[in-house]
Amino acid sequence: MFADYSLAELGSIFVMQGFAGLILFSVFVLMALGLAIIFGQMGVINMAHGEFMILGAYVTYFTSQFFLNYLPGLFGAYFFLAMILAFFAAGALGMAVEWLMIRRLYKRPLDTLLATWGLSLILQQLYRSVFGPREVGVELPSWMMGSISVTDTIEVQINGLFVMGLTIVITVAVALLMYKSAWGKQVRAVVQNRVMAGAVGIDTEKVDRYTFGLGCGIAGVAGSAFTMIGSTGPTSGQLYIVDTFLVVVFGGAQSLLGTIASAFTISQAQSTMEFFLSGSMAKVLTLLGVVIILMLRPQGLFVIKVRR
Repeated sequence: MFADYSLAELGSIFVMQGFAGLILFSVFVLMALGLAIIFGQMGVINMAHGEFMILGAYVTYFTSQFFLNYLPGLFGAYFFLAMILAFFAAGALGMAVEWLMIRRLYKRPLDTLLATWGLSLILQQLYRSVFGPREVGVELPSWMMGSISVTDTIEVQINGLFVMGLTIVITVAVALLMYKSAWGKQVRAVVQNRVMAGAVGIDTEKVDRYTFGLGCGIAGVAGSAFTMIGSTGPTSGQLYIVDTFLVVVFGGAQSLLGTIASAFTISQAQSTMEFFLSGSMAKVLTLLGVVIILMLRPQGLFVIKVRR
């Protein structure tokens, strides 16, 4: 296989596949950040996480249509407003779900899995009834179109660079929020010892609701980014939910650094193998490799040490 290419061609192929892997890595990180907060920090297995992402994608689509039809002169800036609206729409739905359902299922992970799986089916049917069964595509602003030539044979997409920049900004913001803010300290206190946190005056129910809303809101932003690389449909979120759980578990459920490292490893391996193998075979080999590593290290790549 490799004999059919020159060294220069192989180098270009690996660079291009590496860049494609970075775009996939960015979507994985945005999806996994929200899931890591919900699953890692709260112990809730949210099988409807992909549907919160797709809600953000639909919000982005309808925002683009509104600007295209009513504010064409500002169309170039619509995506920034769409991301904000996607965050608040998915976050608000997440807080409502936590108040109506999830708060009754804490410390019952299997029950949360079944409940959120049922919720995902309900949301898929709701999206199908409200938005229609057909997939839709978002029209990007002109400044996001095209590519930048690095060499004669290597080009990088502008929208891919934007997604990677967005991922860096959101990752840094989440890290600062969770580890440097007073609210982040309250979240970690509730995770480590809920009873003691409540005894010192922390409103644990409020912390739970806002934490779940934050995780779902980040998934909504991931949905906005998703519109740049794929079409949006009622079941599109299910394409990424397994990979996202894989990223969180492989990296270590409560480790932000582990989530990033895991997303990078899985996305690069999958993107590179997809060029030489079929997409399904690349997924199988990636999953097999992760399973073998988890058998040797079940706690994941990174583990948070807790004082006993």
